[in-house]
Amino acid sequence: MKKIIIFLGIGLLFASCSGTLVEEPEAIAVETYYNNSGEVESGIAAIYSPLRTGGVYQAQYQSMLETCSDFLHGRASWAPPSEFQGFNNTAISRIGSAWQQLYLSIRNANIIIKNVPNAKNLSENAKSQYIGEAKFLRAFDYFQLVRNWGAIPLRDELNMSEINVPRSSVDDVYSLMISDLTAAESSLGEKVSVAGHPSKWAAKTVLADVYFYKGEYDKAAAKAKEVIQSNAYSLVEISSANDFEKLYGADVTSSSEEIFYMKFNLNYPFSYALYLHGIGKTYINQDGYYAIYSNKNFTQIKNWEDKDLRKAYNWYEYSGFDAGTILCKKFSDKTGTQPRNDFPVYRYADLLLIYAEASCRAAGQPTAEGIEALNMVHRRAYGYPSTQASPVDFNLGSYNKDSFIDLCMQERGYETVGEGKRWLDLKRSGKAAEIIKTNMGKTISESHYLWPIPVSELNYNSAITDQNPGY
Repeated sequence: MKKIIIFLGIGLLFASCSGTLVEEPEAIAVETYYNNSGEVESGIAAIYSPLRTGGVYQAQYQSMLETCSDFLHGRASWAPPSEFQGFNNTAISRIGSAWQQLYLSIRNANIIIKNVPNAKNLSENAKSQYIGEAKFLRAFDYFQLVRNWGAIPLRDELNMSEINVPRSSVDDVYSLMISDLTAAESSLGEKVSVAGHPSKWAAKTVLADVYFYKGEYDKAAAKAKEVIQSNAYSLVEISSANDFEKLYGADVTSSSEEIFYMKFNLNYPFSYALYLHGIGKTYINQDGYYAIYSNKNFTQIKNWEDKDLRKAYNWYEYSGFDAGTILCKKFSDKTGTQPRNDFPVYRYADLLLIYAEASCRAAGQPTAEGIEALNMVHRRAYGYPSTQASPVDFNLGSYNKDSFIDLCMQERGYETVGEGKRWLDLKRSGKAAEIIKTNMGKTISESHYLWPIPVSELNYNSAITDQNPGY
């Protein structure tokens, strides 16, 4: 097996008298590293770094997902996903970047999982927490991969040095994810020690989402309920549209709603915001790329009630394109030289909506607890206290299983605009073709449902002998 090397860089030391040049080692093997908390935490940081690059959560990953939805559309080179006919070479290049960075994150997680058990200067409890975090992130990475590419190479700590790894079945990928997340929820702490890192509740939330997407709704509802009953989170209350700044604003460092976020700052700017905004510096302190937009005449926008404060907060009119063009201002930074917003991968509102729909699907009908979870999010959207009955509440007796699921899907769409969830929800529902046809008037081709395996992987990995449909 090939030895894995960590490159540290060359240290050059000059002796004060003789002027002799001494070259320190360029690299060390992992077998002699990862023995104390500082070394392991540097390895943990290396799992996060690829996820904060431009190809993933800094910008392009959620941009690709949003331009596949029925709320937002792509302009110029970002337009092809919006046509639902597969992807052109530019889009394929972006897809390849996400693939590479997600697998780099997985590789770095595998290094921690393999080597930390042998650490000499760590307690067993510390080892367990570090390994739990690495397994959480590995499962999180695979969750993105399997939903977008389907069957994929499954690289873990045992085969991480092998070049030729065939595609594993979707079921096998999910099995590893569930195993990793189960380990993570038992070893991670109830509170995070570092902002942007996961707690046991984050592990339970992702596990609920994994079961949700997999169609195991009883397990999804049960995991989501564990998080709800922990009382670890609450919705950020608002009374006006501007109050959503307390949730999404660039100056927000954390909130009662944060379960798992990607953290950005001036050193790691949130470039995704530039894709959402246009030229003119209205809601951002530099010209945006104007790559992703919506329109007041899109079906989903027209059907959105004006009294919903999310609608007022999310959009602003823009005159640089077709009549009725609107841009998403959910992520705005009027003062920073670069956007500093954090990206909400999982919020408490998202968890409540998972629970509402999953509990209905599991029971075969809406439940009192499920409709209350939905109502909490809906009340907040209209400026009412989330935990008190309100005039905008949905009534249990007004819905059957199918109509309540449709209602949950609608609320998830309104609540998570711009957060990279809608296209995955449409695919999960099995109604993507129907909804896109109704709302966008377009037909989804078979090639659009799964992203193509990058050519770089096919050239490197001879064990992959097939490509996703249409490529």
